[in-house]
Amino acid sequence: MTDKTTHFGYQEVPESDKARKVEGVFTSVARRYDLMNDLMSAGLHRLWKRFAVEQSLLRPGQRVLDVAGGTADLARAFAKKVGPAGNVVLTDINAAMLGIGRDRLLDDGAFMPAVQCDAEKLPFAADYFDCVSVAFGLRNMTHKDAALGEMFRVLRPGGRLLVLEFSRVWKPLQPAYDAYSFNVLPKLGEAITRDAASYRYLAESIRMHPDQESLKHLMEQAGLERVEFFNLAAGVVALHRGYKL
Repeated sequence: MTDKTTHFGYQEVPESDKARKVEGVFTSVARRYDLMNDLMSAGLHRLWKRFAVEQSLLRPGQRVLDVAGGTADLARAFAKKVGPAGNVVLTDINAAMLGIGRDRLLDDGAFMPAVQCDAEKLPFAADYFDCVSVAFGLRNMTHKDAALGEMFRVLRPGGRLLVLEFSRVWKPLQPAYDAYSFNVLPKLGEAITRDAASYRYLAESIRMHPDQESLKHLMEQAGLERVEFFNLAAGVVALHRGYKL
């Protein structure tokens, strides 16, 4: 039986190979992932994540699942929102990224679960979390519909899903954005992480990811309602929010 194929950046690869290739990317860049985020976004990723946390509508005592949470930027902010009576679970499929995130949480004095798992097969009970988030991780998942379905499953009724992801930039800015993405980013990646290929994949994966309206439709197909999105930095990034009603 022939393996189905999927996109890994601009390459067509067997579906069974994508997770391994993505793991290689993030294992390679994990140690300098946060530094690269600061450099390539000029620090804007911190504002985008802060906006996502504000739109989470979290209250003290609530439960949060941070999917593909990596180095724990969002999980740390969520922990402050829900306080000691709340619960935040950090997950990532990549052990190197998750280890850095877990250590940062411990440095904050935040003792919370850090679980290595596949977003397409979440090991959590249904109808449990008040909020599920995924930031800059959905585009790397092989079956986005399955991952969104799992996130919907573990949300309690009334809960909300936040998807913060690169999206479609305002069209007049596209030429400049492409020049930056395909010329500057790989060189920056080579200089900082000695890995230009991973940042070339980053640029390609953004172009292959669904645009704002298409992602909204995917979320609705997963069962989410009242789905809306907020364009940030002229659409370079978008925050989608939907509810399980």
